[in-house]
Amino acid sequence: MGKKRVMVPAKELDLSTVKYEKETIQAPHLTGSILKLFVRIIEIPIIGSLIISFMKKENNMVEMLQNTEIPEKPMFKPEFPPQEAEPSVVIVDEEGKPTDRVESALKCLPHYDPASCWSGDTLPSFRYWKIRDFAYAYRSKLVTPSKIAEQIITLVEGCKYHKAPTPLLISFDAEDIRKQAAASTQRFKEGNPLSILDGIFMAIKDDIDCYPHPTKGASTWMHEVRSVEKDAVSVSRLRSCGVILIGKANMHEFGMGTTGNNPNYGTTRNPYAHERYTGGSSSGPAAIVASGLCSAALGTDGGGSIRIPSSLCGVVGLKTTYGRTNMGGSLCGSGTVEIAGPIASTVEDVILVYAAILGSSPEDRISLKPSPPCLPILSSLENVNILGSLQLGKYTEWFNDVHSTDISDVCEDVLNLLSKSHGCKTIEIVIPELHEMRIAHLVSIGSESIRSLNPDIEDG
Repeated sequence: MGKKRVMVPAKELDLSTVKYEKETIQAPHLTGSILKLFVRIIEIPIIGSLIISFMKKENNMVEMLQNTEIPEKPMFKPEFPPQEAEPSVVIVDEEGKPTDRVESALKCLPHYDPASCWSGDTLPSFRYWKIRDFAYAYRSKLVTPSKIAEQIITLVEGCKYHKAPTPLLISFDAEDIRKQAAASTQRFKEGNPLSILDGIFMAIKDDIDCYPHPTKGASTWMHEVRSVEKDAVSVSRLRSCGVILIGKANMHEFGMGTTGNNPNYGTTRNPYAHERYTGGSSSGPAAIVASGLCSAALGTDGGGSIRIPSSLCGVVGLKTTYGRTNMGGSLCGSGTVEIAGPIASTVEDVILVYAAILGSSPEDRISLKPSPPCLPILSSLENVNILGSLQLGKYTEWFNDVHSTDISDVCEDVLNLLSKSHGCKTIEIVIPELHEMRIAHLVSIGSESIRSLNPDIEDG
């Protein structure tokens, strides 16, 4: 037996005694066909189990799990502590219509000036089209959803012929996209768009139901044991706002990884550097937004699966508060850490998509008793200079524990930029119990994933 590791209760902890512990992982570095072969070997009965047991032993995983004691009582559901009302926000009705919430969100955004993006009747040169750019172009009859749909279909179908394959989508139906786009085009022709999101193209991560596409979780078999009869709750809300859904985006298989690596359908590549990862597990959604294919996408996040790929791909991802979005119709809908959230190219677009999908399930509203959801009024004077009031915590030892100083140098540049341009203040902090936090997260998300998959795995 190894030495017991007992976590000190938070009230008794002396931060001056906290020492950073570097983690050293013992594992092979595999890519390409060798990685695919290794995955196949791992899946072989007995042999695979022996290899996994050996790797666990090399990294002290069993000892780590058995010998860590956490004194606090577990929370079976996250808590919503009472909080004071925030200034410069608008309360939205989570039980109301998604279109009404989106309209409220639109009023929170700064004024949209077409002159800054458009010149006469001509389309702008290359730039990321944001949601309000599309909305303006549709309403000004500069372009139609059907025309945009044809461009997207051409691009997606062309991805398979790239010298470096770029598997952004797992499930894609060109005729379904054309049908949705035609309906949206007709609504604009009649002057009756459903919302600012009408005609906006979005991709849905492959662990969220989007009828008629199968939900595989980027595996090779989940769709064989679980059929999709209707949209997930969040997808249904987007569809009611007129969003055009282009298909199911690639991901790390079952969301159980942070690289986005997928031996089943190919690994989504970072649009900025094809030899690099997107991060995961919402690899496809982040890459689709970063490449400019869609203005937004829907992902899921239990331990960074929206935030990590958004960061690595240079876009904006939001992990909503647990229970703030209804997880009905997703593969990870019964856990205690997962949420569905938006990925977009700007904070403004994230707010618009979040307004559409927000709304707790009836069960969560009863058990969690969350405060009413609110949206920031970005156009208010209080929020214009809000960055200047922020304090940024920097745990230097953790910050500098990187494989390459290129990473920490770039992050340092960002801190300096925020300080110089916006007046943010960086302060030195210590994060105790990183080890215990990793274990608590592993136990939570790992056991919940195993529980949800075990019945099907036992059935072969």
